[in-house]
Amino acid sequence: MRRKSLGNLGENLALKHLKNKGYKILDRNFRSKLGEIDVIAIDPSSTISGKDTLVFIEVKTRWSKKFGLPEEGITLWKIRRIIKTGQYYKLVHPELPDSLRLDAVVIDLSSQGKLKRIEIIKNLTS
Repeated sequence: MRRKSLGNLGENLALKHLKNKGYKILDRNFRSKLGEIDVIAIDPSSTISGKDTLVFIEVKTRWSKKFGLPEEGITLWKIRRIIKTGQYYKLVHPELPDSLRLDAVVIDLSSQGKLKRIEIIKNLTS
């Protein structure tokens, strides 16, 4: 499976899963000089003091264990980059919730592209 088509398939599966979990999708593939964020959403289920949480989400998809599990592909460098890009996004969108979080959606597919596992990992930190 080509890398770009694998990424698109993974992001589409992640969006569907996030919506089913109640996330409100705001943006997809946000790019700036600082980096890229796969999905930006609001998670109303994690309301703190009646306020929603703005979530920046990295999507990692694997169809083989040759390069490890999908979560192993989320490096410290990548986390820091997403945090900086997320801070910029929040600066540009001050009307969005002040509570911020970094999550990942990790996806394992079979070599035929069938879903084997999808999981949301909340609160990634550097």
